[in-house]
Amino acid sequence: MVLAVALSLVVAFVPMPYLELSPGPTYNTIGEVDGTPLIEISGTRTYPTSGHLDLTTVSERGGPESGVLTMRLLTGWADPDTKVLPREVFYPDDLGDIDVGAENERAFSDSTALAIAAALNHLDLPVREVTIVASVITGSPSDGKLEPGDEIVSVDGARVSEPVDVTAAMTGVTPGDTVTVIVRRGADEKTEDVDVVTGTNPQDSSRAFLGISIGITYQATFDIDITLDSVGGPSAGLMLSLGIVDLLTPGSLVDGRFVAGTGTIEPDGTVGPIGGIAQKLAGARDSGATFFLVPADNCAEALAAGVPSGLTIARVATLDEAVAQVDAYREGTPLTPCTP
Repeated sequence: MVLAVALSLVVAFVPMPYLELSPGPTYNTIGEVDGTPLIEISGTRTYPTSGHLDLTTVSERGGPESGVLTMRLLTGWADPDTKVLPREVFYPDDLGDIDVGAENERAFSDSTALAIAAALNHLDLPVREVTIVASVITGSPSDGKLEPGDEIVSVDGARVSEPVDVTAAMTGVTPGDTVTVIVRRGADEKTEDVDVVTGTNPQDSSRAFLGISIGITYQATFDIDITLDSVGGPSAGLMLSLGIVDLLTPGSLVDGRFVAGTGTIEPDGTVGPIGGIAQKLAGARDSGATFFLVPADNCAEALAAGVPSGLTIARVATLDEAVAQVDAYREGTPLTPCTP
């Protein structure tokens, strides 16, 4: 009996290759986080608002390296708001916790830029497309010189306005040549000249290699700062866009009500599907939400999981539809329901 008890205790604390997904915290995009506005806009007129437009999250226990303790698996399987899945469903074997954290951070940063573009396009306001350094390969010629997020102004004297301009500028460069990359970086957007001694392209030895990937971000003609350090991934896009729209338009979009939602966003306002819809619905209701915006492609899953008591949901496929659904909820007019 003593041996059986001892073995049971050992097994209870053995990490297993599973992930536990449970309802995470929610954040009001028109409110504050630790005393700082989640969305802060300056340089243009904004309007007072009230209520909640909450983005929702999923708490994950057991990353690609750590796993979940056996005793946690038992409680997770017993909790209807928790989902337990094999680790390999989410992560390949060669992916580590640091890699996942960096990817989630990058995805959230991308989603903030996309949210800004979608909101401004919805409001028919100008959007600036900016070519940036998306990533820097460790050990490459640019490592320690260029940084992710740097706006690329020019390469080797050639002005850059879109990603293909970088490729064009590098066409005449041979391995070993020094290339001057002018970038704009930092909160003050200070311009810096960065000299990079090029290497040899791994795919083509005749071509020079900077060791960076190029991306696009979006900016307004005024300042929009989004501060939320504890969230990763792309699924906050829709609710960030709604927060920006609310702050830039007269009147209050929710007028004191408690609305939550989720969904990725594209510059044209297309709302995309996300993971963990059941956990996000539960987390929203636990936080006090009474209305939830569900991406169209997640509707069947949301209905199958069961909508928490006291929470009304509506189907949205675009930012325009999301605004219309919030308007309808505020005014008490018919909503677009989710269908299987």
